[in-house]
Amino acid sequence: MVFNTGAALLDAIVLAVVSKEADGTYGYKITQDVRQVLEVSESTLYPVLRRLQKDECLETYDKEYGGRNRRYYKLTERGMAQLNLYKTEWKNYSTKISRLFEGGIPK
Repeated sequence: MVFNTGAALLDAIVLAVVSKEADGTYGYKITQDVRQVLEVSESTLYPVLRRLQKDECLETYDKEYGGRNRRYYKLTERGMAQLNLYKTEWKNYSTKISRLFEGGIPK
């Protein structure tokens, strides 16, 4: 992709991915799901997960899987509110950009 991905967009994408699983999901799966739409490394995503946890948008819990603990991330109420804000902002932003690309003047 030729466009840079800022922190807010990356946060929004991660929150959207985590929101798809009611019981939460684990880091590697989050990375794989995000990679479906955006090329990103695990070393980029884990700081995002930690930041979203620090901002109380995500909570974590550990669950045993294959003899090892796996850390799961789950959306909090605050995280859902933030995701809803991102969705609204993205819709407005993308509509304006699309209008501009199509020759119109954004309103």
